[in-house]
Amino acid sequence: MSTATPRPAPGRTFFGQPPQLATLFSVEMWERFSFYGMQGILLIYLYYSTAQGGLGIDQVEATSIVGAYGGTVYLSTILGAWLADRVFGAERTLFYAAILVMLGHIALSTIPGLTGVGVGLVLIALGSGGVKANCTSLVGTLYEPGDVRRDAGFSVYYLGINLGAFFGPILTGFFQTTWGFDAGFILAAVGMAIGLTIYAFGRKNLPPEANNIPNPLPANKRMAFIIAGVVFVAAVVMASVTGILTADNLSGAVVAAVIVAAVAYFIVILGNKRITAVERKRVVAFIPMFLVSAVFWSLYQQQFTVLTVYSDKQLNRDLFGWTMPVSWVQSINPVFIIILSGVFAALWTKLGNRQPSSPVKFAAGTIVMGVAFLLFIPMASTEPNSAPLLGLIGVIFVFTIAELLISPISLSLSTKLAPKIFETQMVALLFLSIALGTAMAGVLAEYYTVEDQVPYFGILGAIAIVVGAVLWVFTKPILKLMSGVR
Repeated sequence: MSTATPRPAPGRTFFGQPPQLATLFSVEMWERFSFYGMQGILLIYLYYSTAQGGLGIDQVEATSIVGAYGGTVYLSTILGAWLADRVFGAERTLFYAAILVMLGHIALSTIPGLTGVGVGLVLIALGSGGVKANCTSLVGTLYEPGDVRRDAGFSVYYLGINLGAFFGPILTGFFQTTWGFDAGFILAAVGMAIGLTIYAFGRKNLPPEANNIPNPLPANKRMAFIIAGVVFVAAVVMASVTGILTADNLSGAVVAAVIVAAVAYFIVILGNKRITAVERKRVVAFIPMFLVSAVFWSLYQQQFTVLTVYSDKQLNRDLFGWTMPVSWVQSINPVFIIILSGVFAALWTKLGNRQPSSPVKFAAGTIVMGVAFLLFIPMASTEPNSAPLLGLIGVIFVFTIAELLISPISLSLSTKLAPKIFETQMVALLFLSIALGTAMAGVLAEYYTVEDQVPYFGILGAIAIVVGAVLWVFTKPILKLMSGVR
């Protein structure tokens, strides 16, 4: 007997989608409010002087910390997915992870100095990883196999993400410029608390399979995993204390960790005897998508490294005598997402089975992202605060087109290609590609200087265009491996 959730009766929908989507939409919206609100002011908090309310860290080290943190958020989806699939189930893991996010923001706002940064970012990274993987997986449970509304539903869900991403930087930026960084961080904590409260009331309406544990961990193996976790934490602490792991090499360390984790994950899934031949082929098909996704996000996630520095030092933020907060630039992209996500959702719904395949969407998105980087070149100048705001808005608009061609589609694709016993962990693999790209955004930011803007944006843009074109060429063999999934 199928355990798929039946389609809702007419009239009981959320923007034409299953009504339970509203609960997941809300918790992810508020989690993104806190996440992007905090991240909008994090980098400048690290490298601003103490006189400006910051910590006065070197800019290269600061971008490395931000890149490593962002990569760790997505890397921790492994833990969140593993706990969901083997210990708690996706719904419970999501609930506990949201609590960690809230506690992390509280730590960041109340514990002074680098200690607060360390404690806060670790808690937020672990919690956000659990929220992201499991919330996405739970959205997938709302649809029957073959339901043509799936991509549109993920686009609606993506709208919730970007509502939070829009209001977060706007409000935390206002609080930061008015009352200081601590006020901005505590507002992020309040936002997560609101989302957690809404979810606590709505979680009971999720489908029964939300609490399924697909591959339960045997009781006699639990201690081994606990010991392994303790050893890992001890090793990280020791590396930090002895100076092996430093602020300026954090992003590189996360890149290495993600690569190892991704390779191991693919080996574990492909080698599992419980998955079928068709499921195994679909996982193989996901490998090139994983690599292209990493390339895309290594450019896109520079919004929180290079683009933040660019907005602070190169962008003309003067509006009729008033200086716009740096963090507000982070809200431009969500505005376009809010406007265009409905357009894309309607487009994919109208096209139905005639819409481009997922590999074609991935290829097009990567090519468009490369073009967006090339658009920085006409605005290149060594003069401070000389780049036009309208020019940057135009570039971010192109960022948005690229994002909508890949991000919601990749969320949907990961649930469609997932073997039955690795449902949530397949989503974690997708987020590993984002982890790799995000950490790389921190590594690449170390090479950005005002003097080298043209080669920096030009080389990275050209690489993305070539990668997208190569994927497009290999679309047919990838679709063959996907065995009917588009």
